Amino acid sequence: MKFLGNVLATVIGIFVFCMIFFFGLIFLGAVMGGDKDKVTIKDNTVIVLDLAKVSLDYAGKVNFKEFNYFETNHDGLMDVLNAIEAAKLDNKIKGISILNNQSQLGMAQSKALRDKLEDFKKSGKFVVSYSNYITQRDYYLNSVADSIYLNPIGELDFKGLATEVLYMKDLQEKTGIKMEVIRHGKYKSAVEPFLAQEMSPENREQISVLLNSVWDTFVSDISKSRNIPVDSLNAIANSLGARTPELALSKHLVDKVAYEDEYHNAIKKKLKVKAADDYNTVSILDYSKKTATSATDFSKKEIIAVIYAQGEIQGGEGDINIIGEGSIKRSLKEAREDDDVKAIVLRVDSPGGSALTSELIWREIEITKKVKPVVVSMGNVAASGGYYIACNADKIFAEPNTITGSIGVFGMLPNMNQLAKNIGINAEQVQTHKNASGYSLFEPLNEDFKMFTQEGVESIYTTFLSRVATGRKMTTEQVDAIAQGRVWTGTDALKNGLVDELGGLEDALKHAAKIAKVKDYRIETFPEYERSFEDLLGNLTGISIFQSKDALLKEQIGEESYELIQKIKRANQLKGIQAMMPFEIKIK
Repeated sequence: MKFLGNVLATVIGIFVFCMIFFFGLIFLGAVMGGDKDKVTIKDNTVIVLDLAKVSLDYAGKVNFKEFNYFETNHDGLMDVLNAIEAAKLDNKIKGISILNNQSQLGMAQSKALRDKLEDFKKSGKFVVSYSNYITQRDYYLNSVADSIYLNPIGELDFKGLATEVLYMKDLQEKTGIKMEVIRHGKYKSAVEPFLAQEMSPENREQISVLLNSVWDTFVSDISKSRNIPVDSLNAIANSLGARTPELALSKHLVDKVAYEDEYHNAIKKKLKVKAADDYNTVSILDYSKKTATSATDFSKKEIIAVIYAQGEIQGGEGDINIIGEGSIKRSLKEAREDDDVKAIVLRVDSPGGSALTSELIWREIEITKKVKPVVVSMGNVAASGGYYIACNADKIFAEPNTITGSIGVFGMLPNMNQLAKNIGINAEQVQTHKNASGYSLFEPLNEDFKMFTQEGVESIYTTFLSRVATGRKMTTEQVDAIAQGRVWTGTDALKNGLVDELGGLEDALKHAAKIAKVKDYRIETFPEYERSFEDLLGNLTGISIFQSKDALLKEQIGEESYELIQKIKRANQLKGIQAMMPFEIKIK
């Protein structure tokens, strides 16, 4: 036995040594090999704006507690915006090429990027674009370019906006799987597909108003850039009048119908490079990394903290795709207690989620704003729970096409009573008290349980109204009139008092600096997500810890299949009463 014990101890010792040696090599490689990835910018360089891998505002920071080892990514939209700002003043950068871009950005993000490119052009540098095929979302961004090129056998998608909602009441009856719904708010249609087989007038109204408001911003910006009247753009959309390269050219939506080599030759002429030579390029993500790792001026002592709250609100620690009270509360506390931090900007991009987690974050903001200013900047979506955590800020900024509001609450429980009967399953409970068994998946919804849950929904809705009323200096009656789960664009939210001003993150930063009375400041970004040794081991697959296994899965099965799996996963993870956006709107 002693011999076996010694052998086991030796094996464990060798394993531990190998692990330490392995991670030591990784650490040394990161330290010693950093220069290999150093980005060098040559004279006469053009930035290639390919956003295929950019989807989030914030790329994230991770701290492995056991090693005190940090990893930071620089492929978020805010890194891209900062890089374009730096490129404006970089004498080596002569212009930006939007080459076959396939953006994953939302409407508000696209607006922010478009505005930044407009500002970049003021430096006298060029912005040009080429596409084999231009989606409507990409055209919105590309339309800012000085010249737009389209492949001779390409296509331009310009047809207006639409969305689709699937209704499943009949499916429930056929399968025997029913969703028990308890809600407050006549517009709280997140649960409507389980209650009806067709869209309610209220839901159709709010979706129609929303789409038209987003479209108005969309065509207004294109109209200014392309010098085409809005009425003409609407007529083109109605008739699909730009569906071929020739039609797009005749309607002045593009400037040249040409091949990619002709596009590159035109850029060479701008740069005065010989036709036989290549011109210098750098990808936007490489330039973003260079800018992020070299541009911060640490001599500036005063700080404005930017805390990113992006993704569904689920609780726990959170990560770049999930808002958890752990990382957000810790970030607010750290910024609040740091004397060098003079103000805080909370960047919200969330459709909502857990009502409890939303309340916990709201409370931390309430504590924080008593110490220093808190300003909110809304991204693509700041709805329901996303609005809950924003409503008590000192000032709220939203983009014109931000989706916000959705002040309402619901609870949803799957029930398989009919399915169980159909396949011969009978569930029996034994309990000591009347309500001890709570909710059963296999029994009809108990009226007492339904009553108690409805009480919870009403209580949270009342609290939600109160939070908004206090934060926005309105009466609860005024809030209730624009609440009921209804969603609004930033433009309409400004009219009804849910936001204070239209603008992006930069506008929020300027306002935060103004009320904090600071002029010369640097920005520090949060959260810093905490991970463990086990998390690190779980990600030893050759991919980034920020993306983990999800990125690999998405790559293997495709974007749409991945989103479907994520929807099922999120539905299974829902706990407690939800303050969630009334429906998932995917604008096409």
